[in-house]
Amino acid sequence: MKNIMKTLLTTAAVLSTAFFTVTAQVNPPQTSADVQESSVRQGNWIVGGGIGSTGYNFSTDSYNLNVYPQAAYFVTDRVAVGAQVNLGLNAYDGGSSYNYGISPLIRYYFPEGASSRSRWFGQGTAGIGGSHVEDSNDDSPLSLILGVAAGYSHFVASHVALEGTLGYTYSKADMSGNSGQSGLGLTFGFQIYLPSKSR
Repeated sequence: MKNIMKTLLTTAAVLSTAFFTVTAQVNPPQTSADVQESSVRQGNWIVGGGIGSTGYNFSTDSYNLNVYPQAAYFVTDRVAVGAQVNLGLNAYDGGSSYNYGISPLIRYYFPEGASSRSRWFGQGTAGIGGSHVEDSNDDSPLSLILGVAAGYSHFVASHVALEGTLGYTYSKADMSGNSGQSGLGLTFGFQIYLPSKSR
């Protein structure tokens, strides 16, 4: 009886594996889509965002998370103008701090190196930001935020792209403060490309 059960289980496992393998080959998951120039035309919108500088530090028992929702409108083909919100949390043993800001942005999609499924782009931002430290009076005054970044969009559907961005951000406190910060950052996210209603 045990041998019969073992044989049945083995046969069922082999048949299940074969079924899922054949199904995956017939209908593979979509990992890219042809977009040509249609997504980066005048009148379209992009809405999405990214996550950057996420991590947990075991030695200091701290956690940080930064998110960047954004929206932009294509004023001409390949040039989008909009805004980005900067939101950050740094939780540590004994408290937490929050970062916030808003930055107008401009993004340009390069025709060079473009394919039907991907785009390179450059982005610039300029805005203001601040921070709040929980249970403390050490809140920083509003700061000027300047940033430049280069990124890559890979279209996984006709109107949805996954993105990776490497950028440099400079932040300096206003005249009443005495601190500033700057540095490189890597961000991953996605964008939804909304076509113009007139198309």
